[in-house]
Amino acid sequence: MPSEHDGFKDFVLDQLADLRGLTCRAMFGGHGLYQHTTFFGIIHKGRLYFKVTPETIRRYTEQGMKPFRPNAKQTLKSFYEVPIDVLEDTEQLVTWAAESAQQ
Repeated sequence: MPSEHDGFKDFVLDQLADLRGLTCRAMFGGHGLYQHTTFFGIIHKGRLYFKVTPETIRRYTEQGMKPFRPNAKQTLKSFYEVPIDVLEDTEQLVTWAAESAQQ
């Protein structure tokens, strides 16, 4: 039975349809996003996170986005939540995804 999180995953995959080599695999209660063999994104509990670098992290933190926390004891500071305005803008989302996958 699909959940609302599956609907969110489908939405993200539709938004990223123009990203060549995109695959999605189930992992730790969510889904990992890959471009070819490069792991660059996480879909978890209705939120999307992309891998960040010292060069790209500012665009996330300036919009108040937080790092990925799969549970109360763990924080992955190399992945930050994608802002909703970017998520809803297909072209910008594909650009951010491609940059994350190039790290």
